[in-house]
Amino acid sequence: MVTTVVKNWEGEESGEATLDLKVAKEENAAHIVHRALVRQHANARQGTASTKTRAEVRGGGRKPWRQKGTGRARAGSIRSPLWKGGGVIFGPKPRDYSKKMNRKERRLALRTALNSRLDDLIVVEEFADQFTRPKTKQLVTALKRWGVSEDEKALLLLPQKDENVYLSGRNVANLKLGLANYLNIHDLLVADKIITTSSALAMIQEVYSD
Repeated sequence: MVTTVVKNWEGEESGEATLDLKVAKEENAAHIVHRALVRQHANARQGTASTKTRAEVRGGGRKPWRQKGTGRARAGSIRSPLWKGGGVIFGPKPRDYSKKMNRKERRLALRTALNSRLDDLIVVEEFADQFTRPKTKQLVTALKRWGVSEDEKALLLLPQKDENVYLSGRNVANLKLGLANYLNIHDLLVADKIITTSSALAMIQEVYSD
């Protein structure tokens, strides 16, 4: 179990929050997190790259010149891979890059990745009621009070999508907004700082505790 400080809207300490997640053993932690990261990146690939073989390129049905007597190399088609405009040898074809990983392993990798970032975790009180309308400057100022500098990449985890908070944060260059019940390995590892509210932290505990 890990105990962390909770900050209020002004950036002052206002209490404590706990997080108790089952993580992978130290000797296996890096391996399982790496597998989950590779899986996420592979599953994001579209796999639509495609080239045409000599059989698929338009034209080339007629032999360009007779076999013998011209002094030139013999040729059977103008769509040979050796010719300009010809087919491609061993070029890419549409394929599925997705990788499989057991659900229990994926969740274990998420918990392990989050646990490894506890030193960069900032827990704050609920602040959605501070935004009666979208206000980017107000959110940026709050991030500074919580200890996030402008050049740091930040991940803000919320218990649910709040329209005003979302509209306030979507144009901030180094800020990414996410939901506590939809964590992903890449965002957890890339962020320099992870900000979460008390209720979002409780949701993480509830959703990912098994």
